[in-house]
Amino acid sequence: MKLKSFVAGALLAAASVSAFAGDQGIVVIADGNSHNFDAVVGDGVLSGGHDLITLLGLGAGSYNIGLTVSGQKLSFNAVTSNLNGTTGSAFAVGGLKFFGVEYTGVGPFTLDLAGTAQAGASYTGTYTVTAVPEPETYGMLLGGLALMGVVARRKAKKAA
Repeated sequence: MKLKSFVAGALLAAASVSAFAGDQGIVVIADGNSHNFDAVVGDGVLSGGHDLITLLGLGAGSYNIGLTVSGQKLSFNAVTSNLNGTTGSAFAVGGLKFFGVEYTGVGPFTLDLAGTAQAGASYTGTYTVTAVPEPETYGMLLGGLALMGVVARRKAKKAA
């Protein structure tokens, strides 16, 4: 009997994990053209001290975004660089990171990079977008756990 309860609990836990959406791919649009995130955008990296990159592809929902940008022969201005209005923090020369940026909606979000670049400068980046579970997800999880508690209690009374 304990094995069946353990298996049922494990299945419920696995089902609750699948309620979280996985990371999503994002199309990067910069200067009106599609680019890979590691591409030189527009007429050069930080041309005029500024790159504005629009990130599209998110459906309606709440998201937690983490993004890291690093490069060679450049320095980012961490005070004015931002991801959807949230400023980044410099982690090395030519490195900038944004973690825990909350985003809710369906429209694009923007990566606004400011800084200076020398000839031949380039940057690369990685980002993760994870869906934030809605309150209904937690309600279903708690309801399932309560139901398992009732079943376990009934079995314990029946066995005694």
